Amino acid sequence: MAGFVAIVLAAGLGTRMKSRIPKVMHEICGRPMVSYVLDAVEAAGAKRIIVVVGHGADLVKQAVGARGECVLQAEQLGTGHAVMQVEGALGDYGGTVAVIAGDAAFLAGDDLTVLVAGHQESGAAATVLSAALDDPTGYGRIIRGAQGEIVRIVEEKDASPTEAAVNEVNSSIYCFSAPRLFEALHHIAPDNTQGEYYLTDVIGIMIQRGLPVRVVRASDPLSARGINTRVQLAEAERIFRDRVRERLMLSGVTLVDPPSTFIDANVAVGRDTVILPFTFLQGKTIIGEGCTIGPFVRMVDTTVADGASVSNAVVMQSTIGPGATVGPYSFLRPGTVLEERAKVGTFVEVKKSIIGKGSKVPHQTYLGDATVGEGVNIGAGTITCNYDGWQKNPTVIENDVFIGSNSNLVAPVKIGRGAYVAAGSTITRDVPEGALGIARGLQREIPDWVKRRLERRQKAEGHGGHSSNESGGKQRDE
Repeated sequence: MAGFVAIVLAAGLGTRMKSRIPKVMHEICGRPMVSYVLDAVEAAGAKRIIVVVGHGADLVKQAVGARGECVLQAEQLGTGHAVMQVEGALGDYGGTVAVIAGDAAFLAGDDLTVLVAGHQESGAAATVLSAALDDPTGYGRIIRGAQGEIVRIVEEKDASPTEAAVNEVNSSIYCFSAPRLFEALHHIAPDNTQGEYYLTDVIGIMIQRGLPVRVVRASDPLSARGINTRVQLAEAERIFRDRVRERLMLSGVTLVDPPSTFIDANVAVGRDTVILPFTFLQGKTIIGEGCTIGPFVRMVDTTVADGASVSNAVVMQSTIGPGATVGPYSFLRPGTVLEERAKVGTFVEVKKSIIGKGSKVPHQTYLGDATVGEGVNIGAGTITCNYDGWQKNPTVIENDVFIGSNSNLVAPVKIGRGAYVAAGSTITRDVPEGALGIARGLQREIPDWVKRRLERRQKAEGHGGHSSNESGGKQRDE
């Protein structure tokens, strides 16, 4: 197969999505749908990829990145008009052009390879990928003649009742001879209910001129399916997630209840890891071998090393070391690092902090902008007071420190190696190595206070009202 240029049409808003963002930027399994089209084009060996952008052009360009070059369709006047915008970029190129709709997320690289190879071998001016659908609603129809030859492609909104009853649909995936494509494009007109320049009209022009036009029917109708509504988007999500779940299970990952486990396409999971129900693994999360994840976990762009365990937690852009444990009911915010065998327990929030090897933050604690050494124990209710109203300040807790419960560490502050902080302390100065830091009010006891209080209350009730002091105020307890 000779090389080809791919044109991806990604300029439309997608009115049936009822959305402010471009249709091709809606995500499937954590990736914009246009990225799946680029996957197929790259797999098929395109020597050049041109993406036509329009609505939300900057968003689409960001998604395309270095994978292709973008050409702007400033005014969206139809698919034919979109392809016209590429003519200047192609110059005198005389080879094969594949035109693919930006919502063709189901298109596989092998399918595109077969289409391009068949087109080139036949010498056709154009080749259309079609499919037979049980419900062709929303698709343009392939209209054939008495000998089975293609007569034209009609958009659904322009179809007669007889044409609308046809179940062979246009996938919006084509191959063209570049010179013949652009020559025909200059002769199309917006003579339709939408007032747009349809790329499908090129097929009609070529047929009228007697140029050879082929139709290749997809072996899997799914390859021709587009995504035009939120309903179709949800169905695509289900299909792609099924593929991800199957791939992981076949690679040695246990999904206790696959339908209640949601894993993005870019997530990697090692063998012998067990994923429990109601777990969401998103973005570029990477999980090692022999881990236990879930139930009720949401994890985004996080790396988890072998043997770690995460339960009932939200983890964002963090790193969890070998054998570390998280949860239940924990929140790891971006920039958190748990080293080997570190523990973050119940109702703990950690933000942009490092927790050293074997250290424990068992429950009801907030650590922000902190560096915690090895072998540290942090008692319940501890807070690093990292924000002074202007900026975030660091807390450093060195190795083998013990932090008593209900302590406040007012940053910037450093607790030296092996030091202790007494429970209930508010620490505002550094605690030296091996010292005890204690900062709390002195305790005193008032003998018989409860008895005297009860006697005063009984006396007041006996007089039918509250007793008062000489100044007329309420009785003050000692």
